[in-house]
Amino acid sequence: MFKKERGITLVALVVTIVVLLILAGVSISLVLGENGLINKAKKAKTEYENAANYESGILDEHGGEWVDNLVKSPVE
Repeated sequence: MFKKERGITLVALVVTIVVLLILAGVSISLVLGENGLINKAKKAKTEYENAANYESGILDEHGGEWVDNLVKSPVE
Protein backbone atom coordinates (compact mmCIF):
# COMPACT_ATOMS: atom_id res chain seq x y z
CA MET A 1 0.00 0.00 0.00
CA PHE A 2 2.65 2.49 0.96
CA LYS A 3 5.18 3.15 -1.71
CA LYS A 4 8.80 3.54 -0.56
CA GLU A 5 10.28 6.57 -2.19
CA ARG A 6 13.96 6.67 -2.88
CA GLY A 7 16.15 9.60 -3.75
CA ILE A 8 16.41 13.13 -2.50
CA THR A 9 13.64 15.62 -2.21
CA LEU A 10 13.47 18.91 -4.00
CA VAL A 11 13.85 20.75 -0.68
CA ALA A 12 17.08 18.91 0.12
CA LEU A 13 18.42 19.70 -3.33
CA VAL A 14 17.60 23.42 -3.01
CA VAL A 15 19.15 23.61 0.46
CA THR A 16 22.32 21.93 -0.82
CA ILE A 17 22.59 24.36 -3.74
CA VAL A 18 22.08 27.37 -1.45
CA VAL A 19 24.79 26.15 0.93
CA LEU A 20 27.19 25.62 -1.98
CA LEU A 21 26.48 29.13 -3.30
CA ILE A 22 27.18 30.63 0.13
CA LEU A 23 30.45 28.71 0.39
CA ALA A 24 31.45 29.82 -3.11
CA GLY A 25 30.72 33.46 -2.26
CA VAL A 26 32.77 33.31 0.92
CA SER A 27 35.66 31.62 -0.88
CA ILE A 28 35.70 34.18 -3.68
CA SER A 29 35.66 37.07 -1.22
CA LEU A 30 38.56 35.53 0.74
CA VAL A 31 40.64 35.24 -2.41
CA LEU A 32 39.71 38.42 -4.25
CA GLY A 33 38.47 40.75 -1.49
CA GLU A 34 40.12 43.89 -0.16
CA ASN A 35 42.16 41.92 2.36
CA GLY A 36 42.14 38.80 0.19
CA LEU A 37 44.88 36.39 -0.62
CA ILE A 38 45.76 38.04 -3.95
CA ASN A 39 46.20 41.50 -2.41
CA LYS A 40 48.26 40.10 0.48
CA ALA A 41 50.55 38.32 -2.00
CA LYS A 42 51.02 41.54 -4.00
CA LYS A 43 51.82 43.46 -0.80
CA ALA A 44 54.33 40.81 0.30
CA LYS A 45 56.00 40.93 -3.13
CA THR A 46 56.35 44.72 -2.91
CA GLU A 47 57.78 44.52 0.62
CA TYR A 48 60.26 41.84 -0.48
CA GLU A 49 61.40 43.91 -3.47
CA ASN A 50 61.82 47.00 -1.24
CA ALA A 51 63.89 45.02 1.27
CA ALA A 52 66.03 43.53 -1.52
CA ASN A 53 66.65 46.98 -3.01
CA TYR A 54 67.52 48.32 0.44
CA GLU A 55 70.05 45.54 1.07
CA SER A 56 71.51 45.97 -2.39
CA GLY A 57 71.97 49.69 -1.72
CA ILE A 58 73.70 49.02 1.61
CA LEU A 59 76.04 46.48 0.04
CA ASP A 60 76.84 48.88 -2.81
CA GLU A 61 77.69 51.64 -0.32
CA HIS A 62 80.17 49.39 1.46
CA GLY A 63 81.82 47.85 -1.58
CA GLY A 64 79.95 44.56 -1.45
CA GLU A 65 81.13 43.67 2.05
CA TRP A 66 78.66 42.43 4.64
CA VAL A 67 77.74 45.03 7.25
CA ASP A 68 76.88 43.62 10.68
CA ASN A 69 75.22 46.64 12.25
CA LEU A 70 72.82 48.30 9.85
CA VAL A 71 71.59 51.58 11.24
CA LYS A 72 68.70 52.12 8.83
CA SER A 73 65.59 49.97 8.90
CA PRO A 74 64.37 48.45 5.62
CA VAL A 75 60.87 49.82 6.13
CA GLU A 76 60.88 53.58 5.98
